[in-house]
Amino acid sequence: MDFLLAFTGKIAGFLWGPPLLILLVGTGLYLTVGLRGIQFRKTFHAFGLLFKPASGNKEGDITPFQALTTALSATVGTGNIAGVATAIVSGGPGALFWMWIMGILGMATKFSEIFLSIKFRERGADGKMSGGPMYYIEHGLGSRKLAVFFAFSCLCASLGPGNLVQSNSLANALGEILPIPPFAIGVIAALLVSLVILGGIERIGTVTAKLVPLMAGIYFLGGMAIVVTHISELPSAISLIIGSALNPVAAVGGFAGATIKEAMQFGVARGTFSNEAGLGSAPIAHAAAKTDSPNQQALIGMIGVCIDTLVICSITGLAIVLTGVWTDGVTGAELTVKAFNVGLPGGDKGGLIVSIGLALFAFTTFIGWSYYGFECAEYLWGLKAANIYRYFFVIFIVVGPLLEVDLVWNIVDILVAVMIFPNVVALLGMSKMIFKSVNEDADTA
Repeated sequence: MDFLLAFTGKIAGFLWGPPLLILLVGTGLYLTVGLRGIQFRKTFHAFGLLFKPASGNKEGDITPFQALTTALSATVGTGNIAGVATAIVSGGPGALFWMWIMGILGMATKFSEIFLSIKFRERGADGKMSGGPMYYIEHGLGSRKLAVFFAFSCLCASLGPGNLVQSNSLANALGEILPIPPFAIGVIAALLVSLVILGGIERIGTVTAKLVPLMAGIYFLGGMAIVVTHISELPSAISLIIGSALNPVAAVGGFAGATIKEAMQFGVARGTFSNEAGLGSAPIAHAAAKTDSPNQQALIGMIGVCIDTLVICSITGLAIVLTGVWTDGVTGAELTVKAFNVGLPGGDKGGLIVSIGLALFAFTTFIGWSYYGFECAEYLWGLKAANIYRYFFVIFIVVGPLLEVDLVWNIVDILVAVMIFPNVVALLGMSKMIFKSVNEDADTA
């Protein structure tokens, strides 16, 4: 196991080296400039579109709001709780700063992905709308081989980041407060998830539309309570976060120290895993939206990055830094639980918010990623294979709690990196098409 951990760690470290970091940040910056800072100009307008009543018969299977919550169900997951914690432990408080940068730039990246997904979507064999990078890579970029590579990578990722890491973090967090063995937690989670995903995209959209706002609201209020009760320490915490992003951090307490490169590496990696901008997963969910405007749905989808990274990840990171627990030598969900326990009155009661939030986050992430994997399996091998995939997905939920947490995160980093390359190539290759459409549309001009 030690060899496997070291081996996967080296691969993850290589993949998340300077070339990929430059590619992600550079692509987000390039798209931001080409879209004329759309995330700064149109965010409030995007929220208005989200609650705009639907009109006419538009192609699609779920409402634009359900498409957003389905995508958020996959993005708002254990990455917001355990991922932020591991980023801070590995890269120092400065990792949160780089997560913010990726969140801001990622809004332009996510807009571009969803625009292409709606533009190149098509109706599948089951009568449902299908779309995502595999479709716009094949039909827009003209590369079937690259599209297949993405679809297979996404299928593997649905069983890794979208499954194993969720069940592993879920078992670790619930194991702290409930006398239930990890395997049993995995079995219970698998049974609950199967009840939803076997009902298809309509049931997934209905469930996520109710659960996502509830879970995000509970967690946000708990985290804001910590920020408010530590408001006098907030300026120094912000200063520490920014300073640590631009300067090395020395070892202190249980913290081993971090370089600027590590702060950036873990901030960008965990930020990308959390909000999935550049990953190409969320466009698969948005392709099912009832809409006739790629630009409008792209604006709605852009909101997801703001909610995920700039709101929920920030809450986790600020709670960890404000309470000072980042130097205590623990990591993952356990660190976030400790921050809430220390930051909120009632002893260990604060950790209940994290555990409940993590359970809901993991549950909805299972649902969202199962749909991504299903769509990729259908693209690769047809509807029959996609239906079989759902059962494999449920089995993997039971396996996750039995794996070592560091090994799981190494696997996550590898699979996420592999997915990014073909999607970013497509975004850059079709960027002029995106820019032209934005400049000609009243909603985005």
